[in-house]
Amino acid sequence: MTTAIVVGSGPNGLAAAVTLARAGVQVTVFEAADTIGGGTRTSELTVPGVLHDHCSAYHPMGLAAPFFADVELDRHGVTWRWAPVDLAHPLDDGSAAVMERSIEATCAGLGVDGPAWRRLFGPVSERLDDVLADIMQPMLRVPRHPLTLARFGALAAQPAALLARALRTPQARALFLGVAAHMIHPLTRPGTAAVGVTLVAAGHRVGWPTPEGGSAAVVTALARILLDHGGRVETGRPVRSLAELPPADAVLLDVAPDVAARLAGDALPPRVRRAYQRFRRAPAAFKLDLAVEGGVPWTNPDCARAGTVHVGGQPREIIAAEQAAYAGRMPERPFMLVGQQYLADPTRSAGDVHPVWAYAHVPHAWTGDATEAMLGQLERFAPGTRDRIVGMAVTTPADWERYNPNYAGGDVITGANSLLQLLARPRISVDPYATGIDGVWLCSAATPPGGGVHGMCGYNAATRALASLRR
Repeated sequence: MTTAIVVGSGPNGLAAAVTLARAGVQVTVFEAADTIGGGTRTSELTVPGVLHDHCSAYHPMGLAAPFFADVELDRHGVTWRWAPVDLAHPLDDGSAAVMERSIEATCAGLGVDGPAWRRLFGPVSERLDDVLADIMQPMLRVPRHPLTLARFGALAAQPAALLARALRTPQARALFLGVAAHMIHPLTRPGTAAVGVTLVAAGHRVGWPTPEGGSAAVVTALARILLDHGGRVETGRPVRSLAELPPADAVLLDVAPDVAARLAGDALPPRVRRAYQRFRRAPAAFKLDLAVEGGVPWTNPDCARAGTVHVGGQPREIIAAEQAAYAGRMPERPFMLVGQQYLADPTRSAGDVHPVWAYAHVPHAWTGDATEAMLGQLERFAPGTRDRIVGMAVTTPADWERYNPNYAGGDVITGANSLLQLLARPRISVDPYATGIDGVWLCSAATPPGGGVHGMCGYNAATRALASLRR
């Protein structure tokens, strides 16, 4: 029987394993940690009974991505939940821009910017399946839907700060720029509109859902599918070298390029090693997990209904904060993503004590403490938050790296989203998953289409491996 080993049990590693197992390959997954999931884990980080997602939280691509749709996660234990409002972005005057799953409701709430919002994002949302069919594959290929991709590309190739000028009010501009900031890259650079356009379009197509019970439900379902197809998962099994792996017809690595280079040693061709060494890392995440009695007391009531709140203030502040983090300077007022998953999934709370998930963008490998800056940002838009906190866990950039070697320097998206690395990651190649070692492929978020819980990096790598095995 054809055999394969997958190193790493994040969503991409498990997606690769499931794809191979469904094709009849005997698959074993090795995971260094005692639990599967990579960044897609959930546990009690603060007080008993309060469930916090370790890294990934809301998953617009969890429903929109082709692979997850194909394996039907909902048939294997994943129940998707939505908050009353997907996203809110508060400003200092007490107002807040709101993004709902309904583009009609969103446009109505944006007032004078409603028509522009619909013009920018409506067509992409309507053709999202065709867009994703192309952008979730390597870009150095003939597109399946060239006209649709060209229209998407005309928006995505722009700097996010430039595209935001199509909107007139600070509320609408901040709403878009906050979504674009998920890219963790200076918003004045070309190509930085891509993530914002995609996530807004996905939000209007499927919303920004979260799995009941926590993000770990996604990898639990993938592991269940793998086991159903005869695969195995071995936890507590670190891999320090490819040479220590048992014989297999294919090896897929759900690891960052620098980790892959260490595992491969001298077996890695010099040209590939140089490319992996040049691979640029993104700024870091500094995370606070809060247990908050009664929830966050937002000044604007829409924020109290939103699954995700972007805390960054005015458009110019968001742009400045992202630029500073990229340049190695800690922003005085960092841009923050705040998750209130309990609004969609009350099972994560313990009575009136609720989990609040928050991370700020800080410089790569930063060694400072952003706790006070982050709490200050929360107090700015939700006075009295400190008084409600009954438990807190802090994750620094160094903690991220200890938690998962793929997150070196606190880079939780596995690589900077520069224009070059958007188009060709981790290196310029017709097959970016190939490592140059026969039978070994890279399947992590360092490969196309990049970060996010969608499984497409693993699926894409596994399809290349299967094609090779069948030759």
